[in-house]
Amino acid sequence: METIIKLSDINKVYTTKTIETQALEGINIEVRKGEFLSIMGPSGCGKSTLLNIMGLLDRPSGGTVEFFGKDLTGIRDKDLARFRNENLGFVFQSFHLIPTLSVMDNVMVPLTYRKGSRDRKKAVVEALEKVGLSHRVTHFPAQLSGGQAQRVAIARAIVGNPSIILADEPTGNLDSRMSEEVMQLLHGLNREGKTIIMVTHNEAQARDTDRVIHLFDGHLVK
Repeated sequence: METIIKLSDINKVYTTKTIETQALEGINIEVRKGEFLSIMGPSGCGKSTLLNIMGLLDRPSGGTVEFFGKDLTGIRDKDLARFRNENLGFVFQSFHLIPTLSVMDNVMVPLTYRKGSRDRKKAVVEALEKVGLSHRVTHFPAQLSGGQAQRVAIARAIVGNPSIILADEPTGNLDSRMSEEVMQLLHGLNREGKTIIMVTHNEAQARDTDRVIHLFDGHLVK
């Protein structure tokens, strides 16, 4: 299958006045189109750092990041933001919904940064229908359960029809029933052709994905 993300010899170093921390070292990964990839490892091993680099939210200290065969490592922040908005969707453990905005407006946020986006309300309603929450458009985050909030976050991630979804512990704050619902949603999106990269501590969830990679102290472990 087609490789859509390629990381080559990725290193990430965080430096302060007194200490230098090597978060990632020598990471080489290829992600195939339509793949559901899980990233596992103990806390502090670099999983979220790796996901942020794969999601173009952070830049590596060394190495190259390619999407669709194009090296994006050195492009301007403005162009990087545009590419990210058009191609990537994000789901986080803590939902990251804006408390002062309704469900409708939270899901619409990614579309406000796109030029020429037409009929945004229709796109939002369709995304909310897909996650089973079209009846909650006027509600606010405080009026939602954890599972509902995460489903709103998934609707926000898919409203712009990205080809890749990155999920960082998407069920970490949910009970078992809500976790199962969220995973069913993610697998459904994967069956529709979305490429999904998920950081998780849940071994059972990881086993249900196409491939699992393990990190330990910033290194890939086979």
